Amino acid sequence: MPDRQTAVATRQPPSRSSTRRRKKGGMWRRGWFIAFLAILAAATLIFHRYVPNSIGNLGSLLDTFLPWVGVAVPILAVAAVVRRSATAGVALLVPALVWGVMFGDLLLPGKGSGGAYDLRVLTHNVDAANPDPKATASDLLGADADVMALEELTAQDLKIYKAAFATKYPYQVSRDTVALWSKYPVVETKSVDVGFAWTRALRAEVSTPEGKVAVYVAHLASVRVGTSGFTSDQRNNTIKALGRAIADEKLAGVIVMGDFNGTANDRSLAPLTAGLRSAQGAAGTGFGFTWPSKFPMARIDHILVRGVTPTKAWVMNPTGSDHRPVVAELRI
Repeated sequence: MPDRQTAVATRQPPSRSSTRRRKKGGMWRRGWFIAFLAILAAATLIFHRYVPNSIGNLGSLLDTFLPWVGVAVPILAVAAVVRRSATAGVALLVPALVWGVMFGDLLLPGKGSGGAYDLRVLTHNVDAANPDPKATASDLLGADADVMALEELTAQDLKIYKAAFATKYPYQVSRDTVALWSKYPVVETKSVDVGFAWTRALRAEVSTPEGKVAVYVAHLASVRVGTSGFTSDQRNNTIKALGRAIADEKLAGVIVMGDFNGTANDRSLAPLTAGLRSAQGAAGTGFGFTWPSKFPMARIDHILVRGVTPTKAWVMNPTGSDHRPVVAELRI
């Protein structure tokens, strides 16, 4: 029997080729949990409509922040690099591709590059707690819109905006906390009942050089995220009421502007958005997030149209409100 020294001497170190094979095989054996999370992110994007609202309106909450699911891709990519996992790297291609199909067109160069337009419109929730409405009014004047819609106006701030806009906008109509200013004649106005004790929506006929258009200004009910989930029942009721009014609109050209407290992805906005186009979605570059103003995470302020064509849309810089203004150029 060989002694211990002889036995040790006969052992051979593993060859370089076998070491490389083990390392290569390990790249595919590692990172399965990361790969699972990648496929879960892709499934969330694809099947988000199947997430029910029966539990705390979870489906609508996911719809609201859906583009942010894509943040999982770079985070998991870092984890895959750290783990040196080829399996995770390949799996990450799935959510990246799905996200690109769903939202990539918003980032296409040249989209929303403008062109001839007949009417520039603007909407802004000016914030009842805005510390400097005079500065906000000055910022809005700089946009040189033909028609402006403002929401969440207090009685005191309304006086400030009226004074600031008086020279440039000879036509003005207000209903409680919503108001409209126009360079062109406003020939007919009325309040739109959306189920509140006070008016939060109005309709105005604006007589442009290209013809009349119906302009709606609305501030729908707020939503809350708390221990009971995503509470949006009151907002959903206002959506249905405003949607019925717009569905009955007789004029061919319709512009709906305001703070809807919901994104275009939110299924609950369907009664309102049916038959309408988003100016930002049609002619804007980027996601057009408007809230909160310091670090926008969702587009809840909208310009929706029917019978007119958006040629350009964009979001302005912060004004002192907790929302950012939205502007669109339209061809009638």
